[in-house]
Amino acid sequence: MLKIAHSPIYQLPLPEGHRFPMLKYELIPEQLLYEGTCVAENFFDPQPVQEKFILKAHTQTYWDSLRNLTIDAKMVRRIGLPLSEQLILRETIITQGTVDCTSFAFENGIAMNVAGGTHHAYSDKGEGFCLLNDVAIASHFLMSERNISKILVIDLDVHQGNGTAEIFAKEPKVFTFSMHGKENYPLHKEISDLDIELPTYTTDDTYLNLLYDTLPRLIQQVQPQFLFFISGVDILATDKLGKLSVSMEACKRRDEFVFEQAQKAGLPIVVSMGGGYSPKITDIVEAHCNTFRLAQKMYF
Repeated sequence: MLKIAHSPIYQLPLPEGHRFPMLKYELIPEQLLYEGTCVAENFFDPQPVQEKFILKAHTQTYWDSLRNLTIDAKMVRRIGLPLSEQLILRETIITQGTVDCTSFAFENGIAMNVAGGTHHAYSDKGEGFCLLNDVAIASHFLMSERNISKILVIDLDVHQGNGTAEIFAKEPKVFTFSMHGKENYPLHKEISDLDIELPTYTTDDTYLNLLYDTLPRLIQQVQPQFLFFISGVDILATDKLGKLSVSMEACKRRDEFVFEQAQKAGLPIVVSMGGGYSPKITDIVEAHCNTFRLAQKMYF
């Protein structure tokens, strides 16, 4: 059975008019249940992640500033979410969701988190709606608790996974691959193990052909034991922050190809949703739900 991390705390109230589409975390599970793609048993409610795992990816000073709510005002602005105890609790629960998904992926081939993909969180700071780096923490969990010696992070969010690149810059066990908009946030890019920068208005064929050409060779080259996939839907042409011209159908074909390559290589994969900022919440939800529909269809 497909296991999906989700908690009511994923949808944290924000000030009216805030640009982060928090509502999607409620609507995605509702839609999947309504249409019959999932049943209640597909979903599990994670607990907060343990501090010892947070500190494998983040510094003690940074974590203390989060849990004590002592982050300076400048960083709070860079994060872009109102600081509160509930927000920090939310981040620890989302992160544990991705950690828990690793065990389910070993059992079933795949597991998914309705949230996560918080790839702008550095070892010592947060930004871009990201406070704790769920994929980085889960990767460290696999290395320390499951003796995994090679992980491939496939980051296809439209924004570079700068925090993930920084955290693993000197870690040979984790290969970071980011395919993102060249002219998009963050202005200063970090150096991933492989960065593919896409010109503004990149269209379906160019996007997919780059992925088709790159990912199979990368899996062959890296020889990973585990995959993390950040499946941001901010590559859509409708996305107000994306700057690309990728259709809903091509976004779906992207996800299908990633799953095909994971299955072909016999590799467990954990999917974190990443970003999506189309003006119509229905576009965001539909694109994310396609990822879950494909997982259900291809694996179960």
